[in-house]
Amino acid sequence: MSDELQLLIEKLVYGGDGLGHAEGNTVFVPYVLPNEEIRAEVTSRKKKLVWAKPLEILKEGAARTKPVCPHFGTCGGCHYQHVSYESQVALKIEILRETLSRMGGVNWTGDITPHTAEPLHYRNRAQWAVRNANPRALGYYLPESNAIVPIDHCDVLSPALADTFARLQEIARDGSLPSEALEIEAFVDSSDSKVALNIAFKEFPKPVAELTKLFHGTVPALHSLLLLDQKKNRFELSGPGYLIQEAGGYQFRVSHLSFFQVNRFLVENLLRTVIAGAKGDLALDLYAGVGFFTLPLTKAFERVVSVDANLSATRNLRENADTADTTIVSQHVQIEEFLKTASEAPDFVVLDPPRAGLGQASAQKLADLGPKEIAYLSCDPSTLARDLAVLMQTPRKPAEVTATAHRYEIQSMDFFDLFPQTYHIETLIRLRRL
Repeated sequence: MSDELQLLIEKLVYGGDGLGHAEGNTVFVPYVLPNEEIRAEVTSRKKKLVWAKPLEILKEGAARTKPVCPHFGTCGGCHYQHVSYESQVALKIEILRETLSRMGGVNWTGDITPHTAEPLHYRNRAQWAVRNANPRALGYYLPESNAIVPIDHCDVLSPALADTFARLQEIARDGSLPSEALEIEAFVDSSDSKVALNIAFKEFPKPVAELTKLFHGTVPALHSLLLLDQKKNRFELSGPGYLIQEAGGYQFRVSHLSFFQVNRFLVENLLRTVIAGAKGDLALDLYAGVGFFTLPLTKAFERVVSVDANLSATRNLRENADTADTTIVSQHVQIEEFLKTASEAPDFVVLDPPRAGLGQASAQKLADLGPKEIAYLSCDPSTLARDLAVLMQTPRKPAEVTATAHRYEIQSMDFFDLFPQTYHIETLIRLRRL
């Protein structure tokens, strides 16, 4: 097979690449669109699978547009800036349907309701790698690489995050940032006015007081600072250790090592939609985090049980429940361990797992438990498809999974574009017990 190819892009697949065929091989190419004819250069091969980079767009797709960022295509942070935003949404919904059908045997023909907002300046949290080779700078990793691409700005950051990045980039480039720094994570509060930083070092290069002075002097909006010495596994905190996020009339304390929804424009919409119409005696919130769904559920249920394995988030959740003067049962345990011993069928379960999903065994346990209704919020359609195959007992259910005590059907499906300009797909599935 030659190193240069000419091919037609047939569709986009989850992960951001376009898919085409050439000389009996399946070819994956980034930064293209369906129905585009391109010239591409092969970068790697694995049997009949080929990966290539585009050299020339011979026939452009109608949805192609000019990227807003000069770093697009090199920094690895965005995948779809070459696609008009309306088309990004349509393509993601198409990818979602295809993935659920192909991988899970879930052939949903009903509507998939899109939820969108401003496609730029939406992120309230970001991570930047520190490049200590000359020229020193902050940046993002090159796709499929450990190489760090320096950037001047990032258009998906909130204004406060963008300002924080610019200030940190300045001390990286002038040499004030110690070379022992490895990675910086920043997040902001709901008002986009207060900043928290997590900064990892190989080891602390100077007294903690000097490091603290450097970062507080660099970022005027800095409210809380967490420093990590990886060599000694030592943490040092300056400030309260958390920021406040607001949603649904509640205040959520979010510590440095806890998670909160990243798209600041869709937080309220997401909360309302996930718990809409839910009511009853017992609700279960799996992967509860800081209580984003847990606290609002207390208005509609007599009892609410939250489960999460992250200790920082669980502590935050309990503090947030105290602040809200509401009563919950909070369990700090792995989800799979909780489901092994759970015996009372809830009226409603909400689960918001990481990309790995619920998992085959836990999906089976949940179906056996038999909640009346499930709201599954997924950030990966492939693991969602796998879990739905078990919950719905589709033909794609793994052979080793025995028939569950209960089977579920889809009531509704929503797509939340929490990460515009990227391939990421956030899906809400409402399931009802048959």
